[in-house]
Amino acid sequence: MEKDVSAFLGRLAHDLRPRSDQWAGLLMEQMRGELPELWQRADLAQRALSETADHVTAFLDALEHGRDVTEVQAPPAALELARGFAEVGVPLSTLLRTYRLGHVGLLQLLQDEVTRFADDQRLANAATLRLIKTGFAYVDQSSEQVVATYQEVRDRRVQRRLMITNEASRRIGTTLDTVRTAEELAEVGADGFADLATVDILDSVLQDGEQLPPADAPVLRRVAQRSVLDGCPDSPVATDERHVYAPDSVPAEVLATGRPVLLPITASDAPPWLASPGPPRFGYHSVLLLPLYARGTTLGLAQFVRHRTPTPFDDDDLLLAQDIAARAALYIDNARRYTQERTTALTLQRSLLPQRPVEQSAVDTAARYLPSGSRAGVGGDWYDVIPLSGGRVALVVGDVVGRGLHAAATMGRLRTAVRAFADIDLMPDELLTHLDDVVIRLQREESREDGEISATCLYTIYDPATRLCSLASAGHVPPAVATPAADTGTTGAAPAEAQKAGTAPADLPALPIGPPLGLGGLPFETAQWELPEGSLLALYTDGLVQSRTRDLDASLTLLSDTLARASQSSASPDEVCERLLATMLPARPSDDVALLVARTRALDPGHVATLDLPSDPAAVSGARRFAADTLGSWGLDELSFTTELIVSELVTNAIRYGKPPVHLRLVLDSALTCEVFDANSTAPHMRRARTFDEGGRGLLLVAQCAERWGTRHGREGKTIWAEQALP
Repeated sequence: MEKDVSAFLGRLAHDLRPRSDQWAGLLMEQMRGELPELWQRADLAQRALSETADHVTAFLDALEHGRDVTEVQAPPAALELARGFAEVGVPLSTLLRTYRLGHVGLLQLLQDEVTRFADDQRLANAATLRLIKTGFAYVDQSSEQVVATYQEVRDRRVQRRLMITNEASRRIGTTLDTVRTAEELAEVGADGFADLATVDILDSVLQDGEQLPPADAPVLRRVAQRSVLDGCPDSPVATDERHVYAPDSVPAEVLATGRPVLLPITASDAPPWLASPGPPRFGYHSVLLLPLYARGTTLGLAQFVRHRTPTPFDDDDLLLAQDIAARAALYIDNARRYTQERTTALTLQRSLLPQRPVEQSAVDTAARYLPSGSRAGVGGDWYDVIPLSGGRVALVVGDVVGRGLHAAATMGRLRTAVRAFADIDLMPDELLTHLDDVVIRLQREESREDGEISATCLYTIYDPATRLCSLASAGHVPPAVATPAADTGTTGAAPAEAQKAGTAPADLPALPIGPPLGLGGLPFETAQWELPEGSLLALYTDGLVQSRTRDLDASLTLLSDTLARASQSSASPDEVCERLLATMLPARPSDDVALLVARTRALDPGHVATLDLPSDPAAVSGARRFAADTLGSWGLDELSFTTELIVSELVTNAIRYGKPPVHLRLVLDSALTCEVFDANSTAPHMRRARTFDEGGRGLLLVAQCAERWGTRHGREGKTIWAEQALP
């Protein structure tokens, strides 16, 4: 019976071979009705028809020649179709279902032929059983090979997706710059994933960091686009161009809903937001539109387009693109937040610094503030120029430890405190002691929220009448000083090489540096020396001399040499600032830099008049005459009456309540200053005298006659001063 069945099936298969293509068409119609989604692509449908015909031919050939179907290899067309299904993302279960449907359909067709050609019912039954057994064996054998091919392609796709994801993680978000992050997203998208990648960011996000504008027509800016071709394909939107998507367009819907879209495109229905002006040159066939959404904010839209790659995007590609876009959106939002906070901190920082040069005659000054170019953010560096009594001036540079808004706000508070202490004419070391107390109090108030506060500060006072420079440092780097070549001053003799070359000597004075502000319990010291007229002082924060390419000593040497050359060329303080910054700093400094450059002036000796007074009330009349004669020689007779009144009251107080020696000094500068010194450190204060009081009216008269008055304490006593405006 076995031989009869084999012979019968062999003859039947031989007779049916010419009908292989016809049967393949019938099987395709059956599978198309069961699984219509598989045949939406014409190229796959044509390959599937050829593959089905090859399967029918291979199965009939095995029956005709009595071959063992477990050794039959799947047709090459079947393996190629499996690769195609794997590339477009058809699930494996769907692919196996097509094999089951095709197997059942072929067995039904063969069973009908067996029943029609077999004369013996027993032969027909035996042949049917053999067909079922052989058919299952063939399907098992061929499907194993097809599944192996399918899985190989899918594994490669998964590996490729992992590589793209890893590349995206490595290449996107390397900076805290919004535009650069968008460019990195486009570069990754166009590198092995899409043929064209574009990134649009909401214009409001780029302008001021605001969130989503009205959803009907948000304005976007094309910040990046990349293509696999040389240059981007024709696009209706150019890079850095603002544009608006139509409210009924797919991109507008994606922006409004926040849901990604996979959009197939044919040559005849290319949307206007993607089509190039003029005749089309690129066959766009598949587009992914993904919202850039992070932390509850829609930031923009990313598009991935294929026109050269024949395989369209599938659901797996959509998931991969969503993951990449989500990562990029988070990095873009980080960059947006960083930019917004940095801009706010920088605005606050600059608003707290001096807005215009201070009018004073002791020094010519120029200053610069450069924020950090790194991710660390804006620091708390500051500088200040504060006019003092007697034509003197205070030069201040400081640095608050920390970054961001808190450091900038702390800097503003310390600068205000320094100005308040300077207004009461404290010596540099005493001012830093009071400022240290302020920082300690701030630490106690804010320790629970922002941690400890620390700062450094350099406070310098220059007196143009005596050319005396007094300064103290709280953990701050010392200033650089360059004196004119003709006079080495007292900062140190000029090197022989510098003298021969005619270069102004430059020096870093040996300044006793105290502890940073906020430590408490340790004293500060004031250093003093005379400076020749025309000397250059450079006060700076450590960001100017700290470098990754130079050690500190080399940076200080370079600073001194640059300042010395600038002093020799008689450059203005503005030009000196530019030279120092250009020489010392890279394009993007890693730390904030505050720089204050001052060129000293000396007061004309003829504009300073000094008189030593005995501790005798009779000396008051002599002081009045001295004041009148001095004002007469200066051509200020109209100020004589008020000045004599001020001198009379101040000298009387010094003789009555102070200690000898007593000195009177008149200083003519931008104002007329009257100063009376005595050795008693007790400062007088203004009070309101009652009707029958004999005293208490002197300082009230002085305050009424002068524009400003105050007390300045020194090491050996105090000075009471009063200023009058010149006519």
